[in-house]
Amino acid sequence: MWTLTLRGGARVAVVAAEWYDAFGVVTSGRVQLELRDGDPGPVLGRDAGFWLRGTGVRALRNPGRRTARVRIVSPQGQDRHMPVSAPRTPVAEGWRNDMNRMNDTGVGAGPASGRTSHTHGLRGLAGTGFIATLAAMVATTLAAALAQAVGVDFEVPDGGETIPLSGFAVVTGFFSVVGIVVAVALLRWSARPAERFVWTAVSLTAISLVPPLLSGANAVTTTALLALHLVAASVMIPTLVRSLRTRTD
Repeated sequence: MWTLTLRGGARVAVVAAEWYDAFGVVTSGRVQLELRDGDPGPVLGRDAGFWLRGTGVRALRNPGRRTARVRIVSPQGQDRHMPVSAPRTPVAEGWRNDMNRMNDTGVGAGPASGRTSHTHGLRGLAGTGFIATLAAMVATTLAAALAQAVGVDFEVPDGGETIPLSGFAVVTGFFSVVGIVVAVALLRWSARPAERFVWTAVSLTAISLVPPLLSGANAVTTTALLALHLVAASVMIPTLVRSLRTRTD
């Protein structure tokens, strides 16, 4: 057994003759399996295991910026073929024997374990986003109530009506859920979900500031509406970014 270390963006080819029947366990960071047909494979997080035999994997790649480590077990002693650039770490013989027994019985926990770990990550992100959504709804509603208390009428000339406090909560909740969906999609399919979410969320927030400017409301109401957009964004964006980084480190 040895430990394969992959720095951010690093890639190691999987040569069938050298990696035959190898079993890997991600111990830190994230590792993406690069398939032989050229398509990107699943991104596996910490504690995810995978077989290399019969999976069509041609390379292991670190899609993140932080160093990733994978413990590789080759029951038939192929570790002597490991490239010299990949440092090896000896482990207890008992652990090796356990892995050999897994190989002998044909038990493969790799892809299933990876899917389970990834599913838990998606659910955790969605749960965090839901809590942040509630916080954003409360924050914007309270801010709108305070604005009304100091004289902001929130009257929009186009509709001739005053925006009710419940309207702020509903709109904040809707667009916060959209943000959660975007974050979950990036965690599922992007190699750098946190960075891309920041770019996407900031862009969407900037776009959301356009309608208040075009609403025809007075300057005080327009300013208050812009501020409420930023209040919701200041709650949702940092929370989801932290959650994404936690699940991709």
